[in-house]
Amino acid sequence: MTQDLDVIKNVYREMPARIKLAREKLGRALTLTEKILYSHLKPTRDGGTEKITPHTRGKDYVEFYPDRVGMQDATAQMALLQFMSAGIPQAAVPSTVHCDHLIQARVGAKSDLADANKENAEVFEFLSSVSQKYGIGFWKPGAGIIHQVILENYAFPGAMMIGTDSHTPNAGGLGMVAIGVGGADAVDVMAGMPWELKFPKVLGVKLTGKLSGWASPKDVILKLAGILTVKGGTGYIVEYFGEGTQSLSATGKGTICNMGAEIGATTSLFPYDSRMSDYLKNTDRAEVAKLADIVSDCLVADVDAEKNPEEHYDQVIHIDLSTLEPQINGPFTPDRNHSISEFVKAVKENGWPEDLKVGLIGSCTNSSYEDMDRVASIAKMAKEKKLKTKSPLNVTPGSEQVRATIERDGQLKEIESIGGLVLANACGPCIGQWKRGDIKEGETNSIITSFNRNFTSRNDGNPQTHAFVASPETVVALTLAGSLTFDFTKDSLTNEDGEQVRLDAPTGLDLPPKGFVPDPDGFVAPAQDGSSVQVSINPSSDRLQKLEPFAAPNLDEDFSDLVVLIKAKGKCTTDHISAAGRWLRFRGHLDNISDNLLITATNAFNNKLNSVQNVIDGGYSPVPDTARAYKAKKQGWIVVGEENYGEGSSREHAAMEPRFLGGRAVIAKSFARIHETNLKKQGMVPLTFANPADYDKIQEKDRLSLNIKDLAPGKDLTLTVKHENGQSEAITLAHTFNELQIGWFKAGSALNLIAAGKKN
Repeated sequence: MTQDLDVIKNVYREMPARIKLAREKLGRALTLTEKILYSHLKPTRDGGTEKITPHTRGKDYVEFYPDRVGMQDATAQMALLQFMSAGIPQAAVPSTVHCDHLIQARVGAKSDLADANKENAEVFEFLSSVSQKYGIGFWKPGAGIIHQVILENYAFPGAMMIGTDSHTPNAGGLGMVAIGVGGADAVDVMAGMPWELKFPKVLGVKLTGKLSGWASPKDVILKLAGILTVKGGTGYIVEYFGEGTQSLSATGKGTICNMGAEIGATTSLFPYDSRMSDYLKNTDRAEVAKLADIVSDCLVADVDAEKNPEEHYDQVIHIDLSTLEPQINGPFTPDRNHSISEFVKAVKENGWPEDLKVGLIGSCTNSSYEDMDRVASIAKMAKEKKLKTKSPLNVTPGSEQVRATIERDGQLKEIESIGGLVLANACGPCIGQWKRGDIKEGETNSIITSFNRNFTSRNDGNPQTHAFVASPETVVALTLAGSLTFDFTKDSLTNEDGEQVRLDAPTGLDLPPKGFVPDPDGFVAPAQDGSSVQVSINPSSDRLQKLEPFAAPNLDEDFSDLVVLIKAKGKCTTDHISAAGRWLRFRGHLDNISDNLLITATNAFNNKLNSVQNVIDGGYSPVPDTARAYKAKKQGWIVVGEENYGEGSSREHAAMEPRFLGGRAVIAKSFARIHETNLKKQGMVPLTFANPADYDKIQEKDRLSLNIKDLAPGKDLTLTVKHENGQSEAITLAHTFNELQIGWFKAGSALNLIAAGKKN
């Protein structure tokens, strides 16, 4: 067992008293969200007595002490480079690194893993040695996807965790407030400092009834994404309640929480119940379940909050599980929602490619034992009905523990019998690590996945791939047909004997009756004393680069006479700002990875990708080249964006790259939470148009000046815009900086403040 029981015991020991105090101070019943947040506040005292101050949701910035930190290999590189540069001797809270992003899907699990170990040896060795030195647990390549491994080993009800991946909320399936952040936030927590967050609002989702037939937990969040859109959960923690929650397995709950990132939610969570207890026991954590049972009243919302949800939640949505159909979302955005009964019509009306090129199952969202067992039940049924997949089916188990268990229990054999190809226990195609050979570059095609995101070019680098998101069950059904226009709930297929056959609804167990097969080799504990461990970075490496501190701004000069690097048109996610795929290899080298800055964002001035005007020489060139040219001339620049700028991944490279290349500010109609914080942490200035229509006023050759000296909490700033024709106008800009964050900005970055504190 890798879990630190002392941490769990301490959480449960202090939780009841803190919740009681919070309930008394607020004078009302508490949601589960509030119980966990208030029990993790930075302690304040009145004399010798601990006190709790009520906080206004959606307004007050609050400091917390999370219980642990999780990092995946792509984001851990920059997080740990920052940690090293801060001069901190050892991680102050339990922390882990998981190698899951740098394994490319090519031909199969064994070969792909061997290739990844060879190609990424330098990075894996760096992460391993840093982990050894600083007291961080290390999960080797092949051990599994970070969120599944955390659910199996570390998540526990009522805890608080931050992770350097936007799908950290997966742990909400075990009742944990688990929040995706940038690496600089992780450094705060690993340094033993409090972590700051605007106190979230609480969105209650009441679940009634019970899933049946083809419906699965994935369909719950796909439906909710359609209701709320990709930014409807921004500023909220989504808390599920109602009797329907008890009908869902812990891993099913995790699937729902995982994709809360796709609606912009801070995190999502479920109340503690017997299904969570069963999962803890089945994953060798019976003692944790016993401890949770003792404080179970602390791990659910108060009775009055459930009885009168409109009085306790900022927004309430009701979903009846009994009437829920299978859902399919996409293409190009995870909130374009259709039920299966509507989808066939939508495919035809929109002219989406009907032929299904590939079906993919897995990723951190749907790679549990339950997912695989239900998929295997469809495979077994298909074999009995003399059907095989008409489209390739690629399957990614969530962890070595899951893979070994489904091999022992026979699900793996069933999946392979209908044409399934098992890939490495890693993220693979979900994050662009997919060497795809079945289509030509730029070919228009359709794929369907049980992943979480389907932004343009996300999975394979091809902007013409129409990616649809669905449950694993739906994915398998459509690959058996080879078409998006097959409604498996009522249509028939022609089998190898020429007969018309119907598919039966899938069945499956959420936990293996014989228990999980443990993974004895995946985890490496840190050294007892890491002081003698050497972490070396080759100065000539193109994969790793030591960080140099960002300079503090010159408030008199740095924000005057700025130019527009790019005015991004439409959706601009972190995938657009800092592409993944082949660029993942440079996640530890800030200079090299900066060559992908905004290369897939659409320039509003010419509707082209990676083509912006250099206002100094008048020519057009790629975005990174133009930014570097400006930096060489000490010409400051800004980026202009539309709604929900920075949606998607937690990757802080999307904030560090513009800072590194001389950017000063990003001005958008609105921001995604994680990206806005990442920009602040790196010394960039995120600002929003007080009037969103002012986005249209920014022109290609404008010169911009910002009254940055007036930056103060709650005070708007003025952008003076001088157009090419000599006319000027003033645009009002809003911001969300507080005093602490202004301190980050004036120091050059939040890390500069940490490093200064450690040196003084």
